Amino acid sequence: MNIGYKIFILFTMIFCHIVDDYYLQGWLASAKQKSWWEKNSPGKLYKYDYLAALFMHSFSWSFMIMLPPTIVLMIIGGKWNPLLLVMNLLIHMLVDDMKANKKKINLIQDQITHMFQIAFTWGCLIGKL
Repeated sequence: MNIGYKIFILFTMIFCHIVDDYYLQGWLASAKQKSWWEKNSPGKLYKYDYLAALFMHSFSWSFMIMLPPTIVLMIIGGKWNPLLLVMNLLIHMLVDDMKANKKKINLIQDQITHMFQIAFTWGCLIGKL
């Protein structure tokens, strides 16, 4: 595969990251914060609902960044690894929890981590083609 196409796929993955992490989160941006639930639904029943929101956003993000290379692999008959989706989901969930709830990292550290995830995923799926 031409290096120009490979770089375009990487840029498309970064674009999908921006769309999903900034524009598509909507209510999940608030719902993935423990403090939102404590303020708006303080009962015991909702104590861990922020985890569902973190999971949903993390799945959406992982699916979105894997969409461009997956489409390419489907067209050229390459192999896709579902473990990358699970790995990205878990890392994204952990990183967003560290930023939104534990306040251990800032937005810059959050975004750098996500860029490393994208680069690693691209390397595994496209870089070796």
